Amino acid sequence: MSTQLIHTISELRETLSRQRRQGKTIGLVPTMGALHDGHGKLIEQSAQQADCTVVSIFVNPIQFNDPLDYDKYPRTLQTDVDCCASRCAGIVFAPSDEEMYPEPLRASVVVSELTEHLCGRFRPGHFRGVATVVMKLLQIVQPDRVYFGEKDAQQLAVIRRMVRDLNVPVEIVEVSTVREADGLAMSSRNQRLTHAEREIAPVLYRALLAARRRVSGGVRDTGEVKRHAEAMLRRPELRIEYFEIVDPDTMQPVERINGPVRVVTAVWLGSTRLIDNLLCEPQRL
Repeated sequence: MSTQLIHTISELRETLSRQRRQGKTIGLVPTMGALHDGHGKLIEQSAQQADCTVVSIFVNPIQFNDPLDYDKYPRTLQTDVDCCASRCAGIVFAPSDEEMYPEPLRASVVVSELTEHLCGRFRPGHFRGVATVVMKLLQIVQPDRVYFGEKDAQQLAVIRRMVRDLNVPVEIVEVSTVREADGLAMSSRNQRLTHAEREIAPVLYRALLAARRRVSGGVRDTGEVKRHAEAMLRRPELRIEYFEIVDPDTMQPVERINGPVRVVTAVWLGSTRLIDNLLCEPQRL
C-alpha cells in the first residue's frame, strides 16, 4: 500500500472527500513527528480499524512555552513517512506553519480545570495550544476515530472533555503506553538523554510500579503512597516536577483512594523532561 504525502488542507479535504463518497471510514493519528514504536502502535491500531488512516505530522508552535524547545524539536519527515508507510497509513498530512496558521490566531480552545494542575501548572498555555491544534485537525480531517497514547494522560483527558463539551462527532481511542524493555516509556524526547541519563531513566517507571503495588495492596492514603515512590526518585541527577495521584477522568488530586486512580509524574533528568503514568486499581474489599 502506498502512502500519500499531502502538505495542504485543500488537497487533504479533496482526497478524503473521495474516500467518504466510497463509504470508507477515516482514522486520524495526530503527531509532531520523530515517530517511534509508540506512534507505530497508534498507526497500526487505526489501520486495523479504519479504511484510511491519516497521520498528521506537525510541530505545533503554539503549544511550546520555550522557543528553544520548539527549535530543537526533531524534524525527521522522510523517516516518519517511511514509518507510516510500513504500518499501512494511507495519508501523511505534513502542513507548514503558514498552512495551519495563515494569519495571527484570534480564536483558541481553552479547557478549564483539567489544565490547571500537573503539566499545566509548569507549562502555561501548553494545553490551549494542544486543544486548539487538535480541534483544527479534527475539523480538517473529520475522522470517525482519533487515536491517542495513554502516556500523555492529561492531554488525553483534556481532549476527551473538549470533544464532549463541544459535541465533536468523533470516537477517541486510547492506546496503551509502549515501553522499552527496561520500562521507560517511549518518547521522542528520549533521544536527548545521554548514555548515563538513559541508564537512570527507568527509575521513573519503577517508582510508578511501586506506587501501584501499594495501591493494589490496600493503602488508601495518597500521602503514604507518594512518600514511598518519591523516595525512589530522590537522586542528584533527577528533579521531580510533580508526583501526584489523581482522578483518571478529572485529573484532580485525591486524598483518599476509594476507586481507580492514575499515578502521574514529571521529572527532569538533566535537560530532558520526562513524563509517565500508570492506572492503579485498589484492592477490592
